[in-house]
Amino acid sequence: MTKKIRLGVLFGGRSGEHEVSLTSAAAVMKALDPEKYELVPVGITPEGRWRVGSKALGLLAGAAGDNLAQRTAPLQTVLEEGRAVTPSVDPTGPKLLPIAKSSAAVNSRPEVDVIFPVLHGTFGEDGTIQGLLELADVPYVGAGVLASAAGMDKDVMKRLFRDAGLPVVPWEMVLRREWEDDPAGVRRKIKERLRFPLFVKPANLGSSVGITKVHSPEEFQAGMDLAAQYDRKILVEKAVDAREIECAVLGNDQPEASLPGEIVPVNEFYDYEAKYIKEGSQLLIPARLSRRQIKRVQELAVRAFKAIDGAGMGRVDFLLDRKNGKLFLLEINTIPGFTSISMYPKLWEATGVPYSKLLDRLVELALERHRDKHRTRYDYAPSK
Repeated sequence: MTKKIRLGVLFGGRSGEHEVSLTSAAAVMKALDPEKYELVPVGITPEGRWRVGSKALGLLAGAAGDNLAQRTAPLQTVLEEGRAVTPSVDPTGPKLLPIAKSSAAVNSRPEVDVIFPVLHGTFGEDGTIQGLLELADVPYVGAGVLASAAGMDKDVMKRLFRDAGLPVVPWEMVLRREWEDDPAGVRRKIKERLRFPLFVKPANLGSSVGITKVHSPEEFQAGMDLAAQYDRKILVEKAVDAREIECAVLGNDQPEASLPGEIVPVNEFYDYEAKYIKEGSQLLIPARLSRRQIKRVQELAVRAFKAIDGAGMGRVDFLLDRKNGKLFLLEINTIPGFTSISMYPKLWEATGVPYSKLLDRLVELALERHRDKHRTRYDYAPSK
C-alpha cells in the first residue's frame, strides 16, 4: 500500500481576508482524497497564534470543523489537545514544533510532508509565509517568495507586467505618508495624469478589501482615506468600462491556462460584498468570447504568470474594454480562492480537471519544485 502524504493545510492568518481563508480551507480539506492524504489542519488566529488539530478546526464554522475532525484521526493525541505550535526554521528538525515545556510532548509532534497554504492577503500570500517555509525546507503549494511578494504588491506587479510588454491600464502609486503630508499635491498629480472615474486600492491586499470606485474629485478623499487604513502604498488607476474576465494557470516552468470565465457583478464592480455577501453576481464559465479572444486571454495569462516567476497556481484577472475590445491585465492572484463558488477550481473543472484532481496536481507540483530546488548548490568550492 502506498504511504499517504501527510499534508498540512494552513489557513486563517492575520489578514483582512481571514474569513475567506477559512471558507477556502474547509472546501479544500473536504475535497482531498482520504486514500491519499493524512490531514494536519494548522490554523492561524487573527492575532497570529498558530494552532494544530482541534483548535485549528475550531476556527472553522460549526459543522465544517466537526466533519473534518474525522479526517485527521491519525494524529489523535495532538488533535485532542489542540496543541499550540510554532513553525520551525531548522531545515533538519520538525516542521511544526509544539509549544510545551515537557520533552515528551515533542515526541508527538505533527510532522508534515508538504504544506498547502490556503491563506489570502497579508502575511499569507505576500511572500512572508513562503520565506518561513523556505527556511524550514518544507515543500509547499504555490508561488515562491518573489512571485508571492510581487503578486501581492499591485504596483510592483504592474511594473513587471509593463516591462514584459503586457497591456495594463494607466496608474499612479501614492504613499500613505505622501497623502497625509500633502493631499493637495497628490490631488494635483492625479488630476494631471489620470481622469475620473478611478479606482483607489490598497496596493497589498485582496478580495477587494479597501477598494473604492471614485467617480469625481469630491469622492477622492474618502477613497484615499479608506485605502490608507490597509496599506502604506495606495494604487490609483484608471477605471475602464469593461467586462471582467478571469483565467486560471497551473504548472511550474511549463504552465498551462484554463478556459476563461467571466464575472458579472451584482454591484457596480466586483467588490467584497458582491464576492462573498450579496447574492446575484454571475459566473459565466466559459466566458462568451471568440476563439481568438480565448487564445489571447490564455496567452497573456501564461505570460503574466511567467513575468512574476509564478509556480503551482495563479488566477489572472483581465479587463475587456466594452468600447474597443482591448484587453488589459488587471492582476494575478497567487493563492486564489478555493471556496465552493470560487473561479479558480470552477475554471479548471470546465477545462476538464475536477476539484480533487486539481488538488492532487498542486501537491505534485509542490513536491516537484522542492526536488528541483535541491539540485541547486548552496556551497562554493573554488576550482584548483
